[in-house]
Amino acid sequence: MAKQILFVQGAGEDAHDRWDSKLVASLERELGENYAVGYPRMPREDDPSFTAWKAALVRAFDSLEEGAVLVGHSVGGTILMHVLAGHPPKTRLGGLFVIAAPFIGEGGWPSDDIGDCKDFSGRLPPDVPVYLYHGADDAVVPIAHVHLYAKAIPHAVVRTFERRDHQLNNDMSDVARDIRSVG
Repeated sequence: MAKQILFVQGAGEDAHDRWDSKLVASLERELGENYAVGYPRMPREDDPSFTAWKAALVRAFDSLEEGAVLVGHSVGGTILMHVLAGHPPKTRLGGLFVIAAPFIGEGGWPSDDIGDCKDFSGRLPPDVPVYLYHGADDAVVPIAHVHLYAKAIPHAVVRTFERRDHQLNNDMSDVARDIRSVG
């Protein structure tokens, strides 16, 4: 049976079809047939609401199998971490992989919708490997945000890449390698 991956898109007009579908395609290519990538469309992607995305994610969590892996990109990664911190799935997760996520709080971005990110370490599901990725050439979310997350999640593995953009140049090979490494 294929290992289940839930990919949470970023925000913005046409993000699902025009941008993050390329990340999903790369991830599927890199992982191969032993993995099944689910890619639900988030509500109002052009104007995301934490409440609406949280409801969609909690529903998606209900269909997760034991050892499922969660991948979030950009705002989707930020929302995914916040939802996990307050409403973890009932099943044990295989890992959390977050790409180019904006940090909310001091040193990062403000939000009326999402709470401060400063202490995730004790709020995320225990024993779940956490990997954070960011391209040094990200023109959307400054690379400093991944370092703020590293302070908030000290056990996270942080990977930064030279000459990679907000979409990691649509190359998910490094993420796929890490997903395979966690089982």
